[in-house]
Amino acid sequence: MTRAEFVQGSATFLVVIVAGVLSEIYLDRHFASETDKAASSDSAETPSAACVEKDGSWKNWSWSNVPILSPKCREDR
Repeated sequence: MTRAEFVQGSATFLVVIVAGVLSEIYLDRHFASETDKAASSDSAETPSAACVEKDGSWKNWSWSNVPILSPKCREDR
């Protein structure tokens, strides 16, 4: 490996790390605003945690991927 190849590889590695950190900051802000919007639109009666209803649909979860081990929703008494 020559010195030029080492410098190029190190620069590429550094650029990828910086891009990852910057995208993480952007995504944290984006999803925080989405969560705030979803929380403000929920009624006070519904719990804030994600849960699975009897028909298998998800409740209180705004994203398309849902945790597999989410609890079942409580029955209205």
